[in-house]
Amino acid sequence: MFTGIVERTVVVRELRPIATGGRLILEMGDTAAELSLGESVAVNGCCLTVAGFEDHGGVRFDLLAETLRITNLGDLADGALANMERALRVGDRLSGHFVQGHVDCCSRIEAWEPVGQDHRLGIALPSRFAGYTIFKGSVTVDGMSLTIAELQPERFTIWITPHTWSVTNLRQRKVGDRVNLEFDVLAKYVERALGREQES
Repeated sequence: MFTGIVERTVVVRELRPIATGGRLILEMGDTAAELSLGESVAVNGCCLTVAGFEDHGGVRFDLLAETLRITNLGDLADGALANMERALRVGDRLSGHFVQGHVDCCSRIEAWEPVGQDHRLGIALPSRFAGYTIFKGSVTVDGMSLTIAELQPERFTIWITPHTWSVTNLRQRKVGDRVNLEFDVLAKYVERALGREQES
């Protein structure tokens, strides 16, 4: 379980294909020494398992073919920035919202522009997930817990503060890029519960 509060950005050292999918190596510097084999880490909002360690602060993750199909991790180029968050510890403050690290889909950035000191981010909203969004509700974008400021049938818009822009991979993003989306798990459980109630 995560909160969508990005701890830091990490640099992609290498992404190479293997028989079962892909092998991703990230440069995590001092953070690497704080991780354990088998630990869960959110990378661009996707929950991955630490599979090993490399020299000079490198951390290795094995990506399933399904992970590469559902997420934007396969788009990562050497030297790209990825958002990283370690799992929530019991007793920590929940500054974002409940994030599972189970990416629902990728979608494209349709608008990305500075407005004063802030930035305005517009993302296409896939119709099959539109029911999980509400005005001023939470959505996870590349692992960031963000608030929907404008909601339209085919797009949602988020305002990005200078702090979020400076500490996440957003500073490398451009129109047309794919981002990972995870919609609110509470909305999914409510939908499931109401569906069962109607069936009964």
